[in-house]
Amino acid sequence: MNSRDLAQYLETVDGLHKPWLLAQLRLKKLQERRSSLSQAEYIAELAEIQNQLAQLGDWWVGREDEVFRQGR
Repeated sequence: MNSRDLAQYLETVDGLHKPWLLAQLRLKKLQERRSSLSQAEYIAELAEIQNQLAQLGDWWVGREDEVFRQGR
């Protein structure tokens, strides 16, 4: 699956407002651009995505049904 397919899937399942899925899309796009980046650029972008995921923390606690429901 390429980033275009993943983006279309996320749109279809209403996943564009779910930050962990958007992080997956960013990771896929980074993977696709890997060959055009220096190692330092790649590591910096990867670290940025990791940092943003870490900042999500426990925002979902108490909202599990709303946030993680499948295909609704």
